[in-house]
Amino acid sequence: MQQSSPLVGLITPPFQQQWKRRAQLPEHSEVLWRIESGVVCSMTWTAEGELVCLGYWGVGDVVGHRLSRVRPYEIHCLTDVVISCCSYTQRSHFTDAIIHQQQQTEELLSIVHLNPLSQKLWQLLMWLSQKFGCDVENGRLLDLPLTHQQLAQTLGTNRVTVTTILQRLEAEGKIHRQQRRLVVARQENHARQSKDVQSRERANRARHRANIITSDRS
Repeated sequence: MQQSSPLVGLITPPFQQQWKRRAQLPEHSEVLWRIESGVVCSMTWTAEGELVCLGYWGVGDVVGHRLSRVRPYEIHCLTDVVISCCSYTQRSHFTDAIIHQQQQTEELLSIVHLNPLSQKLWQLLMWLSQKFGCDVENGRLLDLPLTHQQLAQTLGTNRVTVTTILQRLEAEGKIHRQQRRLVVARQENHARQSKDVQSRERANRARHRANIITSDRS
């Protein structure tokens, strides 16, 4: 729960609030939220009730219902979050952050329209790891509690398909798990691991052909 309620007339200068994971930021047309720590997700849903993720926002990003014309529109906390509240009339102080938000929206939109779906998911994971990840030995640790369902909602597919593709990406060495979090392999690691996978596949095919030939001769 938040520590206090935003009062637009008193938001000079901005003041901070704390929100717990899974909390929903209140709808307020005259308030902007600058994220000081944590991650939120903006979302809507279709006429059929299917949730659609519109974006992921972290430290330094500015969000608010006034910045979107999508309705319905909700902002949910994916982690514990600290935000600074300010009046929409003070938006000139956050011009750079708002421009950055537009740029990130376009990046995510370009990913959502990629094909095939496996490439789309892989690019999304790389984008998320760059925005929210941290460097570890084998790549970028995506320290974000995203479910397969949330990834599916971002890409307009279903959870089962996302799970299948994630298993394939893991088998290819593009991702691996570290304490229930995903690590996205660096490009050079991925290239080396892909060659290893291809070498194993060629060796398996060669053994399979050899077994067939041996069986035919016997």
